[in-house]
Amino acid sequence: MPSKVSFSVGQSVVYPAHGIGRIADIEKQIIENTSLDLFVIFFEKENMKLKVPFNKASSVGLRPICSREQMKEALQVFEVPYKPKRMLWSRRALKYEAKINSGDVAQIAEVVRDLFCSSIGGKQSYSERLMYQLALERLVGEYAAIEGLDEGAAFQRLERVLQAA
Repeated sequence: MPSKVSFSVGQSVVYPAHGIGRIADIEKQIIENTSLDLFVIFFEKENMKLKVPFNKASSVGLRPICSREQMKEALQVFEVPYKPKRMLWSRRALKYEAKINSGDVAQIAEVVRDLFCSSIGGKQSYSERLMYQLALERLVGEYAAIEGLDEGAAFQRLERVLQAA
């Protein structure tokens, strides 16, 4: 996990619960007579700012975007055949949600692969489609940031990789 001094203004970061953001500012605030150093993260897609105390950055999973090599390794999960598990959707959904919220690009890729494969037969429920969309948005966002693409182009590339696997 990154240390509290590893981020700088303008740097792209991943906040697991919201996806890709950018460190917009670093500020100091006094809250209840305690001085806090904060990262101000801007999420362009949601037009939202979030303030994260330096000392909480690691515990909330704030991290720099992954490298091209890490993304390449994560996308290799698409080549591993999906083995459907006989489990209630509610239990699978909890596992998938935990993987998405982990912020780990390889775990998010697993969710994308599993739910993409289950969508091929056209038998996805509404909640499965929502979960797939969320995982795909997180993966596309990070892929786009790494490759310097807009999200539409990143989506098309990832979709081709998924379909080829």
